[in-house]
Order: sequence, then structure tokens, then C-alpha cells
Amino acid sequence: MREEELVISGKFVYGSAFHDIEGYIVIRDGEIKEIGEDSDSGVDGTIKGFIIPSPVNAHTHIGDSVSKEPDMDSIPLEELVGPGGLKERILADTPYEELMNAMSSTIEDIAGCGVQLFGDFREGGLSGVKALESAFQRSGARSRLKMKVFGRPGSPDEGDISALLEAVDGIGMSSTADYNWNKLSDLAAQARSSGKLFALHAGERDAMDIEAAIELEPDFLVHLTKASERHFQQMYDRDIGAVICLRSNIVTGVGIPPLRQMLDSGLTVGVGTDNVMLNSPDIFREMEFISKLLRIDEREILKLCTWNSARIMKEDKVGVIEEGMKANLTVIRADTPNMRWIRNWVRGVVRRATRHDIGAILYEGVPYSP
Repeated sequence: MREEELVISGKFVYGSAFHDIEGYIVIRDGEIKEIGEDSDSGVDGTIKGFIIPSPVNAHTHIGDSVSKEPDMDSIPLEELVGPGGLKERILADTPYEELMNAMSSTIEDIAGCGVQLFGDFREGGLSGVKALESAFQRSGARSRLKMKVFGRPGSPDEGDISALLEAVDGIGMSSTADYNWNKLSDLAAQARSSGKLFALHAGERDAMDIEAAIELEPDFLVHLTKASERHFQQMYDRDIGAVICLRSNIVTGVGIPPLRQMLDSGLTVGVGTDNVMLNSPDIFREMEFISKLLRIDEREILKLCTWNSARIMKEDKVGVIEEGMKANLTVIRADTPNMRWIRNWVRGVVRRATRHDIGAILYEGVPYSP
């Protein structure tokens, strides 16, 4: 075995079916090169534990990191986070340097949770996107995780968006009810012709915007708490993914996403933590909530937060542990007071593990401590 190889060992989920294996993983040049079982080889890794593909947070809004836990008990959702709402007013009044510090701190927080990739919906047009990129650079996390930026025009009536499209990975809009239909349709067409992703919020406040959102044929829709099986069938037929944000939906009182129906419809479903204003960007807490509230199989939940979310983000080399994939892995210690004596390790990781149980994080084969 060559010196530049890294070997990790323990229990892990293998392949897109997430088969439970106890064995070892050989990593070289940032990729998984070999996988085997300990019983066959006796290979022991220098890093050991419960090994999962590093999670993907498929939907965040980290621009509101400066306004965590506002007094919102009597504020309707649209007045809280909609166009012209409390969130936008707070951001407009926040000094640039304070905004940078808040966003960079949140990015560090995301990295500390073992996340390898997050997709952020960024308001404020091109200037908002540039601010997010500056915060990402300031955080020092570029060597530990990847960010995909979903920008949007600075105002619904903004004209030429070519500069915005060059600066983003995709366009991420709020509800179709917030915009002129023709301009929104043109924006979706421009995103597609530029090879960019296009996504929207839909079915969060009510079901009135879902049909229109599906008609735009986006890459994915976020929330869908008010969606029905008919909507899911339409999405499946058009290859439109879904991203759920359970904790956020609980906080805002808009309902519980019908995850089981989504999965039964064959949709590719990812998971996000949504507004930092309302929730920490901790994907482990999201997994625990989904498992305990919706009683979905733990292996399926782990897949939602890794492989499925990676596919939503159009990343095909991460999210799965198998030969040829990037070595983006999170190792959960088996010897912490919280994780010791776990009988079903996958269930334990999904329902119980916290960031404090992370022993190591590998990003493209390079390990670092959380």
C-alpha cells in the first residue's frame, strides 16, 4: 500500500442502496479506490468509526444570519420572509461588515456539522451574490466544503440578468405568487439556456402556487407542505425534484411535508434546513426530526440527506460510498457517551448523533477535525 493512501475502517453504508457493511475504505488522490470487508483482509484503518457520505444541505438562507430568533409569534409568514417583509428590512439596515461576519460564521457552522455541500438561496441580486461569495471566502471553508449559490434578481422588475447568471449556479425564487408570470417564465428560460439550475419555493403558504411552479419545469421545488399526490405525479413526469425543510415548516406553522407520499410517487427528495433566522443549519438535527416525527426508515432518511440531496444539486460524484466517488466522508465516533452501546448504528447516527460525535471529516480525501 502506497504512502499517499489513507485507510479508514468501521461500519458504513455502501452504494446507492446503502447496504450496511463493516470493512475498510482505501482513499487515494481524493477518491475512493478500494472497499473491502475486514473479515476478508484484516485491514485496519487509521481513522475508525461509523462512516457516512458527508451530508448535503439542499436548501439554506444564510443571509439572515444576523437576525436569529426574531420576535415573530404574531407575524404571518409572508410578512416575515416574503418580499418587503421583516427579513428584507433587517438585511437592508444591517451594515455590510456585520452581515459578512454573520454569514461567514454560519458557513463555519455548516462545515462543523460535516456537510460537504450546501445550496443557498440568496436575495439581493448580484450584490447579494457577491456578498455571499465574500463571506464564503472569509470563512476559510472553501477547502472543506462546496457552496452552490441560487441567486435572484434584486427586484422582480430587474431587466438584464446576464451578469447575475454568470455569477451563480442557479436561480432560486420565492413563490410564483410574488412575481409577474411572464417575467418569471422568461427568467426560467434564461436560466435553462445558460445551463443554470432553476428552483422555486412552492406549496408553503397554500396550494395555489404549485401548478404554476410545476408549469415552469424547474429542477426542484422547496417545501410543498400543501402539495397532493396529483402534484407529485406531475413533478415525477417532468423530473422535478423536491426539497423538504421540516423544522422550518414546524416553526412557521405551515404544516408537515407529506414525505411518505413524495417517496411513494418516486420523486427524488432532498433535505434542507432553510432560514438561519429560524433554525440552526445542523443537518443532524434535521435527520432526527424527520425520523422521530414522520417515522421514515432511517436508511432512507440518511439517503435523503446525502445521495438524494446531491442529485438535487446535480452533483453525481458525491453522496455515495463506492469506488470512483469522491472521498467526502463523515466519521462518527462509536466510543462517545452518546454513541456507545448503539445496537443499530444507522438508526443511531440518524436519530442520535450530533456534531459533537464527529471524529473526522474528509473532503476530497483530506481529513480535518470538526
